[in-house]
Amino acid sequence: MAAGLLLEIRRGTQSALLVIREADPPSSPVDVSVAADRVEVKSGGSCEAVTLPPEVRLAPSSCRGLRRLPGDGLHLRMCLSCPPPGADLVSTWRESLKPQKNYVFYCQSCGDIIVKDRKLLRVLPLPSENWSALVEEWCCHPNPFARSTLHPQHGDCFLGETFFLINSGSESHVPEFPTCCSETGHHTSQSHSNLKSKENTRVVCKRCKTMLGETVSSDTIKYYVTEVIIQPSNGSFSPKPRSQFIQSMVAQCLVELSSAKSTFRFTLKGDNGKIFILIWLLNSDTLLVESSGSSSSHGVFTPFGDIFMPSSGPVRTWNAVKVLYQPCIKSRNKELADAWENDIGVHPLKFPSETCLELLLILGLSTTSLPPSLRCMNSFQVAFLKM
Repeated sequence: MAAGLLLEIRRGTQSALLVIREADPPSSPVDVSVAADRVEVKSGGSCEAVTLPPEVRLAPSSCRGLRRLPGDGLHLRMCLSCPPPGADLVSTWRESLKPQKNYVFYCQSCGDIIVKDRKLLRVLPLPSENWSALVEEWCCHPNPFARSTLHPQHGDCFLGETFFLINSGSESHVPEFPTCCSETGHHTSQSHSNLKSKENTRVVCKRCKTMLGETVSSDTIKYYVTEVIIQPSNGSFSPKPRSQFIQSMVAQCLVELSSAKSTFRFTLKGDNGKIFILIWLLNSDTLLVESSGSSSSHGVFTPFGDIFMPSSGPVRTWNAVKVLYQPCIKSRNKELADAWENDIGVHPLKFPSETCLELLLILGLSTTSLPPSLRCMNSFQVAFLKM
């Protein structure tokens, strides 16, 4: 009998791939009935039915390509009778920050307050990482910005691709700053010479010692978006499971950059400059419908203490991005990583090294939760990042 259901819906094409999983090879014929709002599987004297969420309506007459793959279950493709609603995504972290409002910055891992009641006077996007290299192409005279740096003043917040910069002056609570925790565990006073030393620029949470960002200059701190939650001062802190938060933030970055720069390949680098993951964004219009049915033998695990996949029982629906990826730790896929690094069509993204390892684990767990036939595409592994 079926151990669960996976329905991968593409909004753009209004099509769906339905996989009905098997706990064990069927000992008797299996009868599958597909209605607009439900899927029913009968085998022997038992019957299992899954009611689809109200936003998903199938077109049963369009079913095609029915086949059974050992270890996977039953596969079939179909169309939707009506398009699902657009992705009702939470506003991105860029959109959520407004000037002339007060915010509190929290450590995402433990909830400790990093910056208390900071009023942002200006919220401005930073230019792309290599903007200064293009200035000479724009100007017919020497680079007027050669000796200038884009450092925020008091009340400023500058938004990068995976980070934001704020001024550290008059901070009510800054973790391990102006004394920062080095990678070797030693503590040194901040000075101009130490700021040039990479190992002494790490900003860590006082409570849980998670790396939150880096000191850029004597009065500027870079915080990574995967490590900090920013909420209005009049609101309350609402913690989010770590794996869910990482997936959401990384997916937002991929979708925003693919739309703005028409690039779909990314190298994910740690703060040490090493490439951890190669990611190819396949599509960003996916709606996943999942149910583990009566068996928990497939696709149920709890990385970082939270539920990554739906547990046995109700049907769960997720907006997701589908990615292809290759791990690059311990010199794996070195030739491919070198080729991507030298390819101008590949965009680099930087996160804390620890977060890159967490993301790699999340991707691996997502891959292993899929039916075996859907885990690879060409030489890449397949995974979903849920938003």
